[in-house]
Amino acid sequence: MKPEHQDLVLRACSASSLRVGATVQTLWSGYGEIVRLHLEGCDRPSVVVKHVKFPEEAAHPGGRNTDRSHARKVRSYQVETHWYRNYHTDPSCRTPACLAVCSHGDEMLIVLEDLDAAGYDQRWTSVKDREIKACLRWLAHFHALFLGVPPEGLWPVGTYWHLETRPDELEALDHAELKAAAGAIDEALNGCVFKTVVHGDAKLANFCFSRSGEDAAAVDFQYVGGGCGMKDVVYFLGSCMDERECEKRVPGLLDHYFTALKRSVKKKDVDLGALEREWREMFAFAWTDFHRFLLGWSPGHWKINRYSKQLTEEVLLKLKQKKQLSF
Repeated sequence: MKPEHQDLVLRACSASSLRVGATVQTLWSGYGEIVRLHLEGCDRPSVVVKHVKFPEEAAHPGGRNTDRSHARKVRSYQVETHWYRNYHTDPSCRTPACLAVCSHGDEMLIVLEDLDAAGYDQRWTSVKDREIKACLRWLAHFHALFLGVPPEGLWPVGTYWHLETRPDELEALDHAELKAAAGAIDEALNGCVFKTVVHGDAKLANFCFSRSGEDAAAVDFQYVGGGCGMKDVVYFLGSCMDERECEKRVPGLLDHYFTALKRSVKKKDVDLGALEREWREMFAFAWTDFHRFLLGWSPGHWKINRYSKQLTEEVLLKLKQKKQLSF
């Protein structure tokens, strides 16, 4: 760690010294790393630092190193920096507090509260009902908090698979009907009356849990932006359940999400019934939208399953019927 970066952390935390600890993870395609720093002389035992350094040549796992891909990643870190500087949540949708941010040249540094020290020290690769519902409540509170809030400085349309930012994947898509319908699906999602700010990458790996599993906190806001809340919900559910679990459990879990959402909306002028009806209809559209991306990005991905294909067929049929009615 550069001396100037160390000085930034020490000043931000009023610490007398620091020690570089373990690497929490490396960033996608070799764009830096996340490390834990141990502090002395202040009331924080540790912080987590996201250190972004744009590589001269990115090492994309799939070999898809393009100027477009690089520009998207650079923009994503700029958005995340803006998010931490300018947006704040509340305890019902916990995120790490941002202690300092700096950006210079091809490097960015985000100094964050250590969620482990704050009591969210559990990470899971597989979860049970309790943890799934904790994440759905987090998403419901988050979507309620930012309902109707313009995504200023963020992605105009959130999520990393948004159609406009993924022309290469659309071109590679070997499903003629879905390829032709991609624009209509995107238009349906973007045309929602009720919009919020979506996390944009709400997979299980981006949630941290309390010891009890009853509470969750979220990290990684590179693709935060405007949109329909169902985008986060479908991406999260697809990240932690297989096709059989989805077929069996999605209806009840959606009920749990919407119950939490309606309890969390504080704006009195919101028609909660209309909100739920619109977003429930968009569930299959949001799932199909991500399925479209996966088919173009990684046709052999494990998330391409019977459940996803079934929802896609339902959406394509709806669009076909709508088109017939318009003539």
